[in-house]
Amino acid sequence: MATRLGLSEPDFLRDYARKIGSKWSLKELTGPADLHRGHDCILLDRQSVPGKALCKVYQDRPNQCKTWPFWDQNISSKKAWDQAKKAAPCPGMGSGPLIPAEKILEALLAERASSKDGAW
Repeated sequence: MATRLGLSEPDFLRDYARKIGSKWSLKELTGPADLHRGHDCILLDRQSVPGKALCKVYQDRPNQCKTWPFWDQNISSKKAWDQAKKAAPCPGMGSGPLIPAEKILEALLAERASSKDGAW
């Protein structure tokens, strides 16, 4: 991600990340309450193209972003899915071909297994 932004790793960590315990997390920005955005990733650009949310490092985004919205807490029930869709609108949620739950689970497990510490 640092390379994508033309930064050194220390500069990227200083400007875009924060330490939580022993791990790094991307910083978040709070959006206007009337837009129901909650906490946006610091790399999410909502200004350049009105009505669009664009990732500044899309090609190099972390696994957590690649797997959204198919996180455990979002796929635990229809209610959880609907809440996630309302809280963090994703244009792909509820559109396109229906992907069977078994295929999603298979992809999630493969992604989890390929991560360094077995977590996202």
